[in-house]
Amino acid sequence: MGKVGGFLKHAREEAPERDAGERIRDHREFTRTLPVVGLSAQGARCMECGVPFCHHGCPLGNLIPEWNDLVYRDRWEEAIAQLHRTNNFPEFTGKLCPAPCEAACVLEIDEGNAVTIKQIEAAIVSRAWEEGWIAAQPPETRTGRSVAVVGSGPAGLACAQQLNRRGHSVTVYERDEAGGGLIRFGVPDFKIEKWVVERRLEQLAAEGVEFHFGVDVGVDVEADGLRSCHDAVVVATGARVPRDLPVPGRELGGIHFALEYLCQRNRFVAGGRAPERPISAEGRHVVVIGGGDTGADCIGQAHREGAASVTQIELLGEPPPRRPDDVTPWPRWPMKLRTSYALKEGGERDFAISTTGLSGSGGRVERIHWLTNSGAPPFDPIPGTEEQRPAELVLLAMGFVGPEPALLDQLEVERDERGNARAGAFATSAEGVFAAGDARRGQSLVVWAIDEGRRCADAVDDWLLAGGRPLVKAAGSG
Repeated sequence: MGKVGGFLKHAREEAPERDAGERIRDHREFTRTLPVVGLSAQGARCMECGVPFCHHGCPLGNLIPEWNDLVYRDRWEEAIAQLHRTNNFPEFTGKLCPAPCEAACVLEIDEGNAVTIKQIEAAIVSRAWEEGWIAAQPPETRTGRSVAVVGSGPAGLACAQQLNRRGHSVTVYERDEAGGGLIRFGVPDFKIEKWVVERRLEQLAAEGVEFHFGVDVGVDVEADGLRSCHDAVVVATGARVPRDLPVPGRELGGIHFALEYLCQRNRFVAGGRAPERPISAEGRHVVVIGGGDTGADCIGQAHREGAASVTQIELLGEPPPRRPDDVTPWPRWPMKLRTSYALKEGGERDFAISTTGLSGSGGRVERIHWLTNSGAPPFDPIPGTEEQRPAELVLLAMGFVGPEPALLDQLEVERDERGNARAGAFATSAEGVFAAGDARRGQSLVVWAIDEGRRCADAVDDWLLAGGRPLVKAAGSG
């Protein structure tokens, strides 16, 4: 497996990135990959582990040592076949996943020395598309069963592809004007260009998946009507209800949920029509509340618009610079300080900050008021730390509390205490209705979404083959 002693000969080499000063002038992807020789050396670093813990770090159970070895041996076409055995969309994970597999790599025991799994994965699928090794795989026969998938994010797309390849007729309903979910409309182009998403949608369509865009199930199509047309329904709508900030001044103009801003900017970059109420960071002092990936994407977009300043604040205290073994020992995902790509481009970050209010004049926000807290629940305020800063655009990136309830209510799906669809084994309380992705497990990673979609497809397939509901009659049949 790999090169014996390769991890001793070759040092970890990160994926190259475009210069920060250059890349903020456009919306092209900023991450690059090493040349083939460098990638081969990185693949050679993979050890012949008796128990490859990287499998356990990856929710998909990707066959990581196998395709690392194939890259080292210059057998790239076999590598993409191995990659596709467990992952429908490795370019999504290769570009967007934070790589829990690397945190679980045995070499990560020496912190920061893991195999560059994510970079190799992205390189495999990129070359596979370039070489024409990825093509549509329509089923040879059809089962006569019909499935509706509501939502075209990574969970919905993975579920649709798996079910379609098993011969079921699959229709994907998406309320947005194009497919991809948050990968298309929430994640900026400089992290994943949208032709990458469109390419996969074209593959699914060529395999026989039918897409209905601009259709809001529960509004344009009643849930009962959907169920009457299909043998099974999969809810993969994501967790799109954002967490709000209940402080004085919240009603002022210039305060927006992160996705309002990101979706508007992504549509603009894609050439969409100008919004009626544009949200602009140009020339403004921007404050992003929330320290996760969504917050980082807001910072990156603000830089590219020419913000006067960008400040990110986080409720939690500053993590330690290295993995605390007593809290998150290997191979668990480490709790440690990370600096996002966006902060490398500029801006400030403050930890242990509690927002106490927002103020302004003329109906618009102008300042943010905060104080320092204890850094951990219950986030006790520290007296004498009150402060205020300019804030002409405030973006709330504090996560999501669950899926929008209207569709689940129409489908009569029971929800858990967090508002997610209650679907322990993907089947919900409503007969023939399943749930996958963030709509089932809550806000999570793209790699979990793909895993959820694949496993939900297994559950739907088993249910249909076991009888399910009677076959839907064709329109006009007796």
